[in-house]
This record gives sequence, structure tokens and C-alpha cells, in this order.
Amino acid sequence: MAPVRLRQLAAIGVVLVCAACASAPSGGGAASIKIGAVFPLSGPQAPLAKQEYAGVQIARDLVNADGGVDGAPIELVTRDLVSESDATSRVADLKAHGVTAILGAYSSSLSMPVSDATQAAGLLYWEAGAVADQLTGRANPLVFRVGAAGSNLGSTSSHFAAQVLAPRLGLTPSQLKMAIVHNLDGYPSSVAAAVTHQAEQERIQVVADVVYDAHAPDWSSVLAQVARAQPNIVVLASYIADGVDFRRAMLKSGLRVDAFIGSTMAQCVPDFGAMLGADAIGVFAADRPPPGFNPDALTATGKSVYDRFSAAYRREFGSEPTEEALAGFGAAWALFHYVMPRAQDLSAMAMAASARSLDLPAGTLANGAGIKFSNTPEAMGQNTRAASVIWQWQGVRHSVTVYPAVFATGSPGFIPLPR
Repeated sequence: MAPVRLRQLAAIGVVLVCAACASAPSGGGAASIKIGAVFPLSGPQAPLAKQEYAGVQIARDLVNADGGVDGAPIELVTRDLVSESDATSRVADLKAHGVTAILGAYSSSLSMPVSDATQAAGLLYWEAGAVADQLTGRANPLVFRVGAAGSNLGSTSSHFAAQVLAPRLGLTPSQLKMAIVHNLDGYPSSVAAAVTHQAEQERIQVVADVVYDAHAPDWSSVLAQVARAQPNIVVLASYIADGVDFRRAMLKSGLRVDAFIGSTMAQCVPDFGAMLGADAIGVFAADRPPPGFNPDALTATGKSVYDRFSAAYRREFGSEPTEEALAGFGAAWALFHYVMPRAQDLSAMAMAASARSLDLPAGTLANGAGIKFSNTPEAMGQNTRAASVIWQWQGVRHSVTVYPAVFATGSPGFIPLPR
């Protein structure tokens, strides 16, 4: 879980820095199948991006150990990408090197231009971790995402409020009063919209929708608007730095609520707990499933694959897997193990058709997801069986998965929120 991830950053950074721009050896026998990999392997996003990339590498290694794709090993051709302006040139370079698909790119801000360039180049784009809804909201037929979108995280937040928080507070969902606070950027705004939509379905009262600019937030004004609405629950859609700042400002202002949910994964990362310490305790976070969730969420196939993944990760890094590594592994495994072997050929169109034909139940992938891709224009290529969970900071750098029940390893606590 998140606290474990914090301890692994240094080790992963050292191990992967040398591998970042190298491709896997093709081995003997059949010619290798070249797959592009584009991640921010340097710069401020590198520590977590390298974890996601590690999961992709493990998926490649396991598939190659199983005989590759029809006997041909998979070769990763990897490029570092830090600036959005370099996305097109990276894609052109990879296409010139003969890749048939591109995996990437950890960050939503990078995934958007990379996926656009990949689609324009006639290659398949396969997202390994970014969650912005816009990625699969542009009707691009060659763009796919296995993991959760921001709307999944937003919807899960409101589900959790209605189904778990309301009973714990002795209320019906319709008696809950929710304030939604979000950064004005497209990604947090889309997550906030999903929170609102699902809250309406659950009959939760949305008593405030407060927008701020993360570049120049006026927390006094934001918190005054929230306080006037007198909510039971605050749901925040933010990035990491503004998420930490909001929590600090909330405590300083004396605002008291029964529950606080971070709906955009920003409250999930190690930095949130590291920077806030005890002030993070009691905060809920919507997230992709982290390693260590209840194994009952997995089918026999999923358990077998998870065991292979976690064993390979421990051999490589000497510790339990991270959530980012699990996300990268699940996405790459879906492409390498399910899509490519079933495709008529390895053209982008054939692989896209193979992806759209998949119908795998929840629990098949190592992160608890199934696979069924949407064909609707507003969500084309989004996995409708992506998994998302709620977990809670229940100690300094200690967290527990609490929802849905099939994933849970503990029960929600600190309700109402002590401070």
C-alpha cells in the first residue's frame, strides 16, 4: 500500500535508471516484437513512473518466459518523456524503430499528447496508468486504457458515501450533505462531475461545488464557502500539492466534517502521508487497487497471475510490489497475454479489434479487474470492468483498503473525522 511504496522509491530509482533507455534482449529464435514504452523516467515524476514501468517490464518478462507471442519474444523499446512538447517526436522515433504499439505514459498530462500522436501515426496506444477521463473520451479507435478512469474514482467516492458512511453516521443517503471542492483543471473537474452525478443517483444532497485554481488558491474563500454549506462530507478533487495544502488549511480553519474523501488519487500517494503525518489520519482516498487487497477479489486465474507478478517483483526489488507497478503490470499483461496472441496480425487495427473482442470477468487481472472495452464515442477504449477502491489512512503512513467489501482488508474508522 502507499506507505510501503514510500520505502521503495530509492531502490527502484537506482535499479531502473540504467534500464530506462534500454530495450529487452530479443533472445534467440523468432524475431522479436517491438513495443514502444514512453514514461517520464527522469524529472520529478520519475520515482512513481519508474514503478509503473517496472510492472510493464515484469509483464514482458513473464510473457516471454511463457514463449512470447506465437514464439516471438516481446522487446521493449523505451524512451524517456518529460515534456509534453516532445511527445510527437518520441512517437515518430519509436515508429521509425518499428514498434507496433506504444505503452505509456504514467501522467495524464503526458498521456494526452502521446496518445494523440500515436493515433495519428497509425499505431496502437495502450495506457499503463494515467486516469484522466479525457484520454478515452475523444473517440480515438486506437487508444485503450485497462485501468480506472477518473470518473470511476469519482463514482466510487459517492457510492462509498451512500453505502458505508451514511449508515455509520446513522443517516440515510438523502440526509447526507456533500461539498465537492475541485481544482479548475480538466481532470479534477471531470472527476468532480462524476462525484456529482453519482451523488445524485444515490440521492445525496450536493450542497456546495467550490472551484479553485491550484496555481493561486484562495483557501480562506474556499473554506468559507464550504463552511456556509454545513456539509457532512467533503470530497476533494485535486493534485498532490494542493491536496496537502487544502488539508492543512482545513485544519487551520477549524472546519469540522464527518468524513473527507480524496477522489483523484492525490491522497493515495506516499507524499500525502509523508507531508501530513498524523494530519492524514482518517482521510479516505479513491484509488486503483493497491497490492495487498483481499485475494478473494481474484479468480483462480487472477490469483495465479498475481502470485507470479509479486514473486517476480520481490526477486527484483526485495520488497512487496507497489500500486503503480501493479497498474503497469495489469495493463501490459492484458496487451501482451490477451490482446496480441488473439489478434489476426500485429497491425494496430487488428490488435484494436482483438482488444474490443475481449470479455473477461472481474478478478481475471492481477489488480482485480476484468476486461470489456467501451465502444461508445464518449468512452471509446475505456475498460468498463476497471477496478477502483477506497482506502483510508489509519495511522502515520499506514493505510487499509476498506471498500468494496470484496477488496477490503479492514473496516473504515475515524467516523466522524476526529479533526
